[in-house]
Amino acid sequence: MKSLLVTGSNGLIGSAMVRHFHDGGWLVHGIDNNMRADFFGAQGDTRWNQQRMIAEFPRFEHHELDIRDREGTAKLVEQISPDAVIHTAAQPSHDLAASRVFDDFDVNAVGTINLLEAMRNDCPEAPLVHLSTNKVYGDAPNRIALREDSTRWDYDDPAFADGIPETFSIDQSKHSLFGASKLAGDIMVQEYGRYFNMPTCCLRGGCLTGPEHSGVELHGFLSYLVKVNLTDNEYTVFGYKGKQVRDNIHSHDVARFAEAFISNPRTAEVYNCGGGRQNSCSILEAFARVEALTGKPMKWRYDDRAREGDHICYISNLAKMRSHYPDWDLTKSLDDIFSEVVEAWAIRMENDPQGATSATKPSCSTA
Repeated sequence: MKSLLVTGSNGLIGSAMVRHFHDGGWLVHGIDNNMRADFFGAQGDTRWNQQRMIAEFPRFEHHELDIRDREGTAKLVEQISPDAVIHTAAQPSHDLAASRVFDDFDVNAVGTINLLEAMRNDCPEAPLVHLSTNKVYGDAPNRIALREDSTRWDYDDPAFADGIPETFSIDQSKHSLFGASKLAGDIMVQEYGRYFNMPTCCLRGGCLTGPEHSGVELHGFLSYLVKVNLTDNEYTVFGYKGKQVRDNIHSHDVARFAEAFISNPRTAEVYNCGGGRQNSCSILEAFARVEALTGKPMKWRYDDRAREGDHICYISNLAKMRSHYPDWDLTKSLDDIFSEVVEAWAIRMENDPQGATSATKPSCSTA
């Protein structure tokens, strides 16, 4: 039986990987120490997801380990000697990074090299899928000529009609400290691939979402927006008239691509992993979609101060993913994503209405 190691296994993407590969017959080991609760407080706690996986997946084993623990990571990789590794553990908020600089870098950059070196020493032939971020491009996407439509900003340069490709510059832009720490990890994953000939790839995610997302004030655009709506709280839009655009990909489709890569790995690849134009929406468009599903008006206010390094419009070009892995494509539409997230939050609120409400603050950030 093949074994998979997933870091950050309690989180949205990590747990999606656990489910997908467990359903495929793999023995799955998960690393997580619930650092998200430390970063975001009670509303970011993912123990519920950990307990759910332990109960539902008999071939899943949880390991309480901090990815920053170099010796512990090396010992666990040696013990498991996995056939493949998926690295999703991260500090995910570019707002929080500025106030917790060392924690951010130690998790995103140092944690990644701890894992890479452990793999090089024990299982260098095991494919590694690293969950990177589109923030590695910094705010350079804002230099693309834009046009303002009634509900969104969009590219006004035909070269970017299908979105941003992997050849887009990562240099000479403001990344946020989060973007910089993730870029350090991204580059190291590529370098271990090229220098040591290891099968690695970086998935530069757009908005990765799904029903298991514990959306919080500083991270988790769609999930948090839905939670704010259902709990009658107020959402704060920061800048760009609420017309800033994100492309959204369901965690299931991310897991399917990871499986495709592991089945036919390449060396030191990067992929812009998002929902593409077909799954893109602005904040204002997201409000309308949520209102249509819940029947509840969206309460929101506007602050004209945009977040540092925020993207005005970001759409992933999926051509490279589809070219390298033609059997892969998106299976979850934007309608599917919104419906599943709304349903998941409604169930959580029904099961624990006091917890869901208390976990929501009266204001939140944008995507």
